[in-house]
Amino acid sequence: MSNIPFFVLVRPQMGENIGAAARAMYNFGLDRMRIVAPRDGWPNPSAVAMASGAGRLLDDAQLTDDLAGSLSDCTFVFATTARARDLTKPVYSPEAAMKLAAEKIDAGGRVAVLFGPERAGLENDDIAQANAIISVPVNPNFASLNLAQCVLLVGYEWMRQRGEIEHETVEMAGTDWASGQEVEHLARHYEDRLEAANFFYPEHKARSMKTNLRNMWSRMPMTRADIQMFHGMLRQMVRWKERGD
Repeated sequence: MSNIPFFVLVRPQMGENIGAAARAMYNFGLDRMRIVAPRDGWPNPSAVAMASGAGRLLDDAQLTDDLAGSLSDCTFVFATTARARDLTKPVYSPEAAMKLAAEKIDAGGRVAVLFGPERAGLENDDIAQANAIISVPVNPNFASLNLAQCVLLVGYEWMRQRGEIEHETVEMAGTDWASGQEVEHLARHYEDRLEAANFFYPEHKARSMKTNLRNMWSRMPMTRADIQMFHGMLRQMVRWKERGD
């Protein structure tokens, strides 16, 4: 049983696009490629050159003469198309399609996704062999997608279903987040120096000014390196002022 979908390139025309599709697949952990009747024959040196580090997918790709042969062991098939077709089939976004693909694979099914040739995409006879359609939301005035681009979009949605995605992270650059005690020490340092410089004026506004200053420090997500820099900035300004006097 395959725990990932097969990506089936139907009558691809250029070796470079096959190689780019392989590279896009491998970016997202997909390595089950099937190729139906490639125009320029197989193997194709141009595909190997474009695939870069994903050449293994091309070595292992299953070649068939017709689409039916490529789908003979599949239990559910998606067809990608950007154009409206005169066929009654459910139409899914890439996200919804890959969610359904994951469910069917987890239930023991074998899922394939069809990608058509570069010039005009899949023909109706190809889509008639699919159970559902994947339609990418694109500019209706320019709906054509490059083969590898379409593979990349669907592959990304597959990874979202299966991968551990970190939707937000922060590179700490060798430091840690500042503790509450460190932020409090910084706030006192600035408050004391500003008090000495008669910053909190007039007197009846001093309390609210100090509160606003404390609130600013606590609102800023600071690292220990930030804290050290702010301390250093203030010390240097005080030294400069004292030398000037």
